[in-house]
Amino acid sequence: MGDTFYAVTFRDPESGETTRLRARTVEDSSLGLGFVCIADFVFDVAGPLVDPTQEALAARYARVRRLHLHIYSVLAIEEVGEEHSGLEFENDRSKLVLLRAPEEPTE
Repeated sequence: MGDTFYAVTFRDPESGETTRLRARTVEDSSLGLGFVCIADFVFDVAGPLVDPTQEALAARYARVRRLHLHIYSVLAIEEVGEEHSGLEFENDRSKLVLLRAPEEPTE
């Protein structure tokens, strides 16, 4: 693998399980401020030791070009490698305001 990549830990929207996926690209999603886009997946399945988890992930995401995750499902993004430059997002997320739903009156 040698190069820099990102290890993204998230809750899988289909199964609800915690999943760790490696990718070369993490960027703003075209779906809006509430999403992160992950692309250029990295799977380690070509070695002498076979990791069933990596094989399952490679099969699950074999036909996926870009994965758009809601920011609340992302648990961590780790940049791995010696020559990393850091994540930079185009949109300023500091102005994101979250509003709570009004509480229902209790009787």
